[in-house]
Amino acid sequence: MQDLIVQKYGGSSVADVERIRRVAGRIIETKEKGKKVVVVVSAMGDTTDDLVSLAKRINEHPPHREMDMLLATGEQISISLLAMAIQSMGHDVVSLTGAQCGINTSNVHKRARINDIDTNRMEKELAAGRIIIVAGFQGINENNDITTLGRGGSDTSAVALAVALEAELCEIYTDVDGVYTADPRIVTNASKIDEISYEEILEMASTGAKVLHPRSVEMAEKFKVPLVVRSSYNHNEGTIIKEDVIMEKVLVRGVSLDENIAKISIFEVPDQPGIAFRLFSALAKANIHVDMIVQNVNRTAVNDISFTVDVEELQEAVTVAQKFAFEVNAQKVEYDQGVAKLSVIGTGIVANAEIASKFFEALFELGINIQTISTSEIKISCLIDKERGKEAMVHIHKKFDM
Repeated sequence: MQDLIVQKYGGSSVADVERIRRVAGRIIETKEKGKKVVVVVSAMGDTTDDLVSLAKRINEHPPHREMDMLLATGEQISISLLAMAIQSMGHDVVSLTGAQCGINTSNVHKRARINDIDTNRMEKELAAGRIIIVAGFQGINENNDITTLGRGGSDTSAVALAVALEAELCEIYTDVDGVYTADPRIVTNASKIDEISYEEILEMASTGAKVLHPRSVEMAEKFKVPLVVRSSYNHNEGTIIKEDVIMEKVLVRGVSLDENIAKISIFEVPDQPGIAFRLFSALAKANIHVDMIVQNVNRTAVNDISFTVDVEELQEAVTVAQKFAFEVNAQKVEYDQGVAKLSVIGTGIVANAEIASKFFEALFELGINIQTISTSEIKISCLIDKERGKEAMVHIHKKFDM
């Protein structure tokens, strides 16, 4: 849609009345430049965490459907208050839930995926000259039940709306000025990156960088949606995310740390064809995302298998692993929440042995043991003790002079 911009504001950007009014003013600025505006908003501040805590005081293992029903209310508070602020400043505006703006999802609760978006309602509102404020992180399934898209789902909502409405740009507003070479709250001298490729930001997001959710980047790359990450607190230039620019020089773009993971290990699994398939297909059926996987060397016809999952999915993953272990007569299942994934990211780095050598040398200098290593074309990751994660991140950032 010509002259349409989709903007997304995170929870910290709308955490109180003053910030809501500031965001309202920013949206109006965009509108007054002659743009149509669709805005996706997250829940205020710590609202989602507070709701999760409340639910667990009622029921230690709350049903996923009811959690979606509960958590979706956080965004509905944000969109209504923001719409009220914009209306008080003299502009026509309407707030819409995920269901009202036509976001149709799969039937999986807590981790639903967007199937399609019916844009009819939004097109009518935009044609009437209204600003649209959309509740992020949510949609509706074929049973007319509210679903949520999982942690970071508001980013995915914003990009999906930009795709469906053929927006000229999707702006992600956050509490930092853009994408940095490392988390500036941990590495104080981290540098802002002016431009970065979809591939590089996807790896950074997948390895713990908190600026964008990986699913939103995947969608932006697939449909070539122009993305800009910038601060909601100032008008500084942000980071432009676009297609890769081919470069001869190997370049380490950033270092990331993911502390929101846990390692599960299954010991003495029978060394037989199809065993790994049985385990990971069971995890897939439970909609549990698995990241790093290691199978130890065969010994006396058994193996040990270790893998990492998101901490939020640990309980379900352990249940699946224990059932599998019982069925195949494995020895035991253990899990460890005291781990973190540390990564360096940059186009072509896996082909440069010097990068890996320098990365592992930095950990050696700190006396940090590596539990697991994984690589892709543009990243090297390792699993280390969580308590040493931030220290390692700062040292590696300095080591590569980023």
